Amino acid sequence: MTDSIRRRLVLAGAGLAAAPLGNVRAQPAGYPNKPLKIIVGAAPGGLSDAYARLFAEQFTQRFNQPAVVENRPGASGIIATEAMLKAPPDGYTLLSTTTGMLWQTRVLYRKLPFDLAKDIAPITVFPSGPLVIAVQEKTGVRNFAELAEFSRRNNCTMGSYAVASYPHVLAETLNREFGGKVQAIQYKGEGPMWVEMGAGALTMCVGSFQAFNTVRDKGIRPIAVSGQYRSPKLPDIPTLIEQGLKAPIARLEGGLALSANSAVPVEILELLSRVAVEGNETPRARNLRENFAIPDATKGRADALRMWREDGPLWIKEVEALNVKLD
Repeated sequence: MTDSIRRRLVLAGAGLAAAPLGNVRAQPAGYPNKPLKIIVGAAPGGLSDAYARLFAEQFTQRFNQPAVVENRPGASGIIATEAMLKAPPDGYTLLSTTTGMLWQTRVLYRKLPFDLAKDIAPITVFPSGPLVIAVQEKTGVRNFAELAEFSRRNNCTMGSYAVASYPHVLAETLNREFGGKVQAIQYKGEGPMWVEMGAGALTMCVGSFQAFNTVRDKGIRPIAVSGQYRSPKLPDIPTLIEQGLKAPIARLEGGLALSANSAVPVEILELLSRVAVEGNETPRARNLRENFAIPDATKGRADALRMWREDGPLWIKEVEALNVKLD
């Protein structure tokens, strides 16, 4: 990690940690008194879109104010992020995207129209659960070791739902660690990616269980899952860690971040975070986690701030080590 990036991360983390929380049980005066907009950096059909629509419903139920979801896919999430940051920083325009977009993208591009280390404030991070690593059955691959060998011998394509996302980093890890010949193909979210996988246009994909499940009967085989534990929907499929992958990507976990302009008053950020946490056990929230095979619920802003301080630098260091630049 470069010294400048490290300094910015330390300063940003210190600033977030020192930010006064005030009376987090008090509702900010006059807020909310108009509709909320959530800009999603992906096409409909994926997990970031699903969480955004869940939160929109929770916001409306809590405050009796409309909440709309606007999908702005493309340009690695830059379009959606810039749109959110150009809106007034009053807490009425939020961003739903991957943590990868907010952390790793800052080292993949030499120049961005905003400063991700300073301009974004987390509200909460929704967990993604174990991601499914899946291949075309016709490859004959049945586990990660066979995938690594297959990728070394064959030109392969890996579907990726966002730049700097888990599948993008895994593709580059296969190339770096195993001499693979894997090209990451970027899509505007999970939905379009899995459609292409189901049509046989990609060698492999990584994504949420629910999205994978839409094409699993089209000659697609799960061979591993990400994270520290197995998917409750695929209990017989071992994790990458269990299969012996030592690279950091085997242990790292991201999520789906709901965030805002860092100029939004912290009292509003705390209030929005409580809306998400208090909605964890609603029928729709439980149903979403069941469909996507996500055992955990969001823990709120304090945990999001911890992830920004502790997990973000690890992801950034890993992506920086891959020496991939996109401009």
